[in-house]
Amino acid sequence: MLPAELFAGCLFVALIAADWWQFRRLTASAGRYGCPVARAADTLPVEPDRIPSRFNPDGLLQLDHGIARAFPGERRILFRSQPSRFSSRFHTAWPLKGVIDLEQEGGMLRLRCVKLMPWSSALLTLLWFAVVGVGTLAFVVKFLTGGEGLSLGSLLLVLGVTAVGLLVLVFGLVTVSLAYRVEDQRLMEVYRELRVELSRPTNEMR
Repeated sequence: MLPAELFAGCLFVALIAADWWQFRRLTASAGRYGCPVARAADTLPVEPDRIPSRFNPDGLLQLDHGIARAFPGERRILFRSQPSRFSSRFHTAWPLKGVIDLEQEGGMLRLRCVKLMPWSSALLTLLWFAVVGVGTLAFVVKFLTGGEGLSLGSLLLVLGVTAVGLLVLVFGLVTVSLAYRVEDQRLMEVYRELRVELSRPTNEMR
């Protein structure tokens, strides 16, 4: 069984690595790759045809805290933060990137932004919460319906397991919430920088 377990472990790690690699790519095929976690909309007084001039010939735009890439044929912009450019450089297990669809609305540019997270991060997080929550609940239900008389010791055991399960769930929620908040703040900082660059007059391009 050991070779099979090692193979399964290596395959699991390889799938996570491939998921993150695809998520981090700045290509048209990777633009929509990821688990959607939030949406936002905005407008700019800019004509869509002027957007490509903000980017270099490869479609890239280096920002102070991140990077963006435009795909003029699809009227889409992909952007993400670069943690190494922030004062707090640590990485979390829940990175975010944004993809913006551009739509002309009169003389305005409509920005429809979707925030994405790696599928592995989202699925493993949900799986972890499900295992802890369902496992705790299943233990309590099985114990209470086991037909055995409840003594003070067994009651304390049930309360203890329930308390530990709830504490683990609360700790997990706090951890995920704080990590998401950090990543969202980083991504929105890049979004604000990108918005400024898109709004900048052509004669003021850096």
